[in-house]
Amino acid sequence: MSQRIMNVLLIEDDLMVQEVNRQFVERVEGFRIAGVAGSGVDGIEQLRSLQPDLVILDIFMPLQDGIETLAQIRKEQLCVDVIVISAANDQRTIQRMLQNGAVDYIIKPFKFERVQQALEHYRAMKEQLEGETTVSQSELDHMLFGATGRGVSAADPIQSDETTAAQLPKGLQAVTMRQIVLFLNDRPRPLSAEEVAEGVGIARVTARRYLEYLEKSGRVHLDLQYGLGRPVNKYIISGVKR
Repeated sequence: MSQRIMNVLLIEDDLMVQEVNRQFVERVEGFRIAGVAGSGVDGIEQLRSLQPDLVILDIFMPLQDGIETLAQIRKEQLCVDVIVISAANDQRTIQRMLQNGAVDYIIKPFKFERVQQALEHYRAMKEQLEGETTVSQSELDHMLFGATGRGVSAADPIQSDETTAAQLPKGLQAVTMRQIVLFLNDRPRPLSAEEVAEGVGIARVTARRYLEYLEKSGRVHLDLQYGLGRPVNKYIISGVKR
């Protein structure tokens, strides 16, 4: 049985970024662009008529920015999921978008692989949630954290009730944790906190906090690499052969 096509509405005012987003989205199997809007006002109008599965939303736009647009989407209870792609990288803005229900947040400039990662995880989560069966805690954790199976299984202690999103240490966000785990899952070699920070689009000190937590909880393995200077802490998903 062929998979359902996911319809995507782009809300982005920069024509060049519009075209990049269009090309990236349509390179991912099972996704197509249903419409493009250059402002939040136009985006809301198209959203009401097109009723897409997913909105890819910028923040800095004329007439109505992405923050106001996402707030309006939630106020009107429009049935759509949102992935933010924006140059806004301050923690307050990111937090506001996540609190209003963005399922992912990608910081410009970005690479195709990051968009592909976001869309494929979104599809997997959507398909599982649209099923008519119930899910267990470990299955839900698997969806939320985005573990792809390399070195991680539903029976792994890192997916148990002891490490659910609700019990993360203060200051750690489930969405950011999911992004880091997804990024590491797609990399076969150990990475430094700086490499993870650059790949995910967060500050190095922030990446280090998440990686240290993941290492203590057994999700990642700490690999000390020695060179001419001080040893460098590098991290890899536990169970991956190095």
